[in-house]
Formats: sequence, C-alpha cells, structure tokens
Amino acid sequence: MGDKEAGMKFKSAAELAEARERVWEEYAERAKSDPQRKEEFETKTMVFGDAVMRYEMYVIGEKPEGGYPLYIALHGGGGAPKALNDSQWEHMKVYYRRSVGCGVYVAPRGVRDTWNTHFNDESYPLYDRLIENMILFAGVDPNRVYLLGFSAGGDGVYAITPRMADRFAAANMSARHPNGVSLKNLYSLPLAIQVGERDTAYGRNTEAAVYDGLLGSLAAAEGGYVHRTFIHYEKPHNFYDNHPEREPQKVIADVRAWKENGDRSTIFANTNAVDWVTAFERKPYPEKIIWDLGTRAPMRRVRSFYWLRADSPEPAGEVKAQLDRANNSVMVETKDLRGGLTVLLNEDMLDIFAPVKIEIDGEKLEVYDQPSMKLLYHTTLERGDRFFQFAAGVKLCRGEDGSWKAEQAV
Repeated sequence: MGDKEAGMKFKSAAELAEARERVWEEYAERAKSDPQRKEEFETKTMVFGDAVMRYEMYVIGEKPEGGYPLYIALHGGGGAPKALNDSQWEHMKVYYRRSVGCGVYVAPRGVRDTWNTHFNDESYPLYDRLIENMILFAGVDPNRVYLLGFSAGGDGVYAITPRMADRFAAANMSARHPNGVSLKNLYSLPLAIQVGERDTAYGRNTEAAVYDGLLGSLAAAEGGYVHRTFIHYEKPHNFYDNHPEREPQKVIADVRAWKENGDRSTIFANTNAVDWVTAFERKPYPEKIIWDLGTRAPMRRVRSFYWLRADSPEPAGEVKAQLDRANNSVMVETKDLRGGLTVLLNEDMLDIFAPVKIEIDGEKLEVYDQPSMKLLYHTTLERGDRFFQFAAGVKLCRGEDGSWKAEQAV
C-alpha cells in the first residue's frame, strides 16, 4: 500500500464496501501465495519460536455457501510421556469427528508434553495462525469456529476461550479443571462444561459446579454468558460427550442444588458436544463487550478484542463497552485501565459517515472520524478475518488533566 492510497478517505458507504472487498481479496491472494503459509498448510505443521504445532485435518461434506464450520479438537494427556500424548492425539483425530456431519475437523498436537500442553505461551499465536490458514486454504467461515477438548484438552478450552473469545462461536470443555481462570471475557461466547459426577481428582466435579455458578452470576448481573453444565450421573473421568447416535445421557438435573444440597435428581439430555456448539454462530460486533485485559495471551500480536483495541503494550484493567445504534453512540466504562483504548468501527455497526458520540466514564465526547484506507488495511492484516475489517476508529486516552480525550485512530 503506497502513501497516496494509505491517506485515502472514503466518502460513502458504497465506496467503502467496494474497498473493503478489494482489500480482503488482495490480502487473501498475497497470503495464499506466501510460501511459508503454503508449506504450513501442506505439511500441517506450524512453528512459533521453538514451539512446533502439528495437526491433522479432515474435510467432511460439501462446503456450505458461507464456508465450512471449523472444529478444533484438543486431545488429553498433558504432563505425560511423549508416547502417551501421541496416542491421545491419535484418539482425538477420531473422537469428536464421528459426530461432525459437515465441516473441517482439526486435531492439533499439544506443543510440549507439559500439563499445559495446549496453552503454552506460544500456543496462542499458533491458534491465530491455524484459524487464519483454515480461512484462507480450507474455505472456513470465520463466524463458525468451534473449540472442543477432553481432559488435558479441557484445560486448554478453559485457558484459551477467555483469551481468544472473539475467535470462536462456541466451545465445549470436558473433564478438566479451570485452574482459576477468569471467564469474564465470555460474555458473547457460549460455553458447555461437562464432567463426571465421580471425577473428584483436583476437585474437577465441584469446580465445574462452581464455574457454572460464576457464569450464572455474571449472566444475572450483565446479561449474556450463555452456558450449560452437564454433570454426568455416577460417571468417573470418562463419559459420553460425543455419542454419535445422540443417545440421551443421564445428568444431574440441578447443578446448584447438587453442589449446595447434594440433590442428585437426574434428567436425560443430548450431551453431544458437536451438536451443542454447532447451534451457535459468532457475532463479530456484539452490542456489548466485557473485556478483562488481565486475561490475555502474552505472545499474541493481536491487540484487539471484537471491536476494541488496547493501546498499551502491557494493558491491564477492565472495560465494558456498549453500542447504541439508535443514537449512533458508544458507551464505555473502565476500571483500573492502564493505557489508552481504541473503539474500532465499521459501517455494519454505526453510521461512520456521521459524528459518533462517545460516553466514557461519564464524560461525553463527539467525534467525526472519516473512514480511512490505512486503518482498513491494518485491521485486515491484524486478524486475517474479513469480519474484523474496520475503516474507522476513535482512540481514547487521558489528558494531563485526567479527562478523556478522543482522536482519530490510525
């Protein structure tokens, strides 16, 4: 992109829509011609630093009009000998796949034989790369990317989803422990939690109930946080979360009553994880975002979360942001925020060719931010996702007097 094109400002929604499509097509063509990306896809191997992620993939059924759904399935094992993790990987190549009627099924091998095999620091940028490559080469729909994991793979789901929530449409965690992770970032990411009633190691069974309660409390206070917890009656570590014939499984009827009063009343439910996640599609521009910036992956180059971007190299704090389409405005609340914040906008969210009202921590600002090619280009490159292309943005930062200032984002 030359300096002249970078400085281009759009004058109409039609002009912007045409440019957005052109920028995406140019990005996709260049990326698919990149020898490194081509080799990654052909060899099913990606490298970040000294970490290597291998994976197996299967294409099932005919591609839908909007692209294939993508199912990323994480194997068990973890802090175990390489041979055990390899055997668990082989098992996961089949485990959830038999329930997929149409889609791209990918089973990554954990990058190291450690307890956090699926969420070493290097794992996160590799998941970004994996998803980007699947969009480019396998015809995946970015709004239908799903994450599933069993045992050590469940640890991975707990760790990955809050740090990369905007990448996924829904997730299923089976048979593992949350390890104290905050789930505040899952406002728009539906999560199924599954565990055996008798899986007492590390308190997995009771922690599932605790996290069901935490998500329930967040939903009551904020809305959002769609979730479902299946505690499989009398089952140990292993249970059916993937029955190919969808045979109903006996599960605890009331998770809260089970935890608090020992009520073991049961119901029968379809606990097939693939069915559960497939019912959802990602909303790339949710009307409300809750972002705990302390729950992040340190090695990711991605600084954005849905339509927000952190402008500090070491961000911290919490942000709540809400779109008000009727008033062409955005309301933002911050708590202990370190550094600035950018609100990213496109024509599917607000009228970005008119003044945008911003209310942040009670201060009211009005900004006219003419959409630009430079920002459209940079946001396309950042996440390799055509739904996260933004041509307008408002950068918010505190002035020397402590008040909020707004300027055009670049």
